Amino acid sequence: MKFPIFTVDAFTEKPFSGNPAAVCLPEETLFDSVMQNIAFELNLAETAFVVKEDDAWRLRWFTPASEVDLCGHATLSAAHIMWEEGIVPADKPIHFNTKSGLLIAFKKDGEIEMDFPAIPEKEVSYPEDLIHALGGVEPKYVGMTKWNYLVEFPSEATVRAVQPVYDKLLGLPGWGTIITAKSEHDEYDFISRFFAPEKGIMEDPVTGSAHCALGPYWQRKLGKKEFKAYQASERGGIVGVRVEGNRVFLSGKAVTVIRGSISI
Repeated sequence: MKFPIFTVDAFTEKPFSGNPAAVCLPEETLFDSVMQNIAFELNLAETAFVVKEDDAWRLRWFTPASEVDLCGHATLSAAHIMWEEGIVPADKPIHFNTKSGLLIAFKKDGEIEMDFPAIPEKEVSYPEDLIHALGGVEPKYVGMTKWNYLVEFPSEATVRAVQPVYDKLLGLPGWGTIITAKSEHDEYDFISRFFAPEKGIMEDPVTGSAHCALGPYWQRKLGKKEFKAYQASERGGIVGVRVEGNRVFLSGKAVTVIRGSISI
């Protein structure tokens, strides 16, 4: 079997920044083990698999270690490829059936906007190991979603300076840790970083799903519903965030860096 494969840098308009994702377009559904092996082989934060399904498209996401329930940057990458390659007309939205329900991608104002579920979090007591894992700085707030810690630090500088102890993160509940702070620059409302060693991703460059929790969190803190966010990883990336009830609309740009095929 041979089918097209692409590498896309998401939440950026410049190659070699943002978050890279692979997009695979097989003609039929692959076995889970095959998709996992392909993701392991490609060794990117996420590999998206897109297959036609009735009037929509079935979309699944795999890290090098396991399948995940929700991924923003690989969804953005998949939509970008499907429009760029003419698989879907440029003026039509794309409907993806996923493990997190129906996700819709639109073109809007020169960017791709995606309709995602909001991810609720609530304040929790936290173990001392969380503090040790994040460099020993006392947080302003610690909450938890169904998957991840959400930790607010006192300053942007603190977020940027964190050097995680990944072995300690691996021992914590959940599978990921979001750290965030209000931005100290007018260009952005808040910044964040995201660590997910349990999924084979030490630091994710730009994490759409994390912003499904960050959007509602900062809506409560700042009293507004639209944000421009920056994920302060080494590669960095910009995410537009708009909160509407129990939905979060994420927006950004993407650029294709590799086109090819895979044979299995």
